[in-house]
Amino acid sequence: MNQYQDMLEKIFEEQKKLVEYLEVDRYPKKTDERVSALMTAIVHEAIELQDLTSWKWWKRPSGFEIEMAQTELIDILHFVIQAAMELQMTPQKVLEEYMNKNYINRERKRSGY
Repeated sequence: MNQYQDMLEKIFEEQKKLVEYLEVDRYPKKTDERVSALMTAIVHEAIELQDLTSWKWWKRPSGFEIEMAQTELIDILHFVIQAAMELQMTPQKVLEEYMNKNYINRERKRSGY
């Protein structure tokens, strides 16, 4: 797991550098407001990703562009990592919480949830 933690640490480090570089004055000052703004950004990025899937059954489908989908997914990841940082999560904490939830989900499946 150390390899994964190292990767997460690199992502967290790069996100911190990006935020410092952006110097966004309009970024909310309170934690709950920042998390709310980040969730709004995640929702909108998810909609952009969904739009690439031709989910509208009543319209003529367009081709799925995987590279564009990957870009939208990474946009979501930026906001998820920033939200984790706002919630005072470290890469280790993210990994721990992920592994705990993964275990719970497996147990739910095993028990017929």
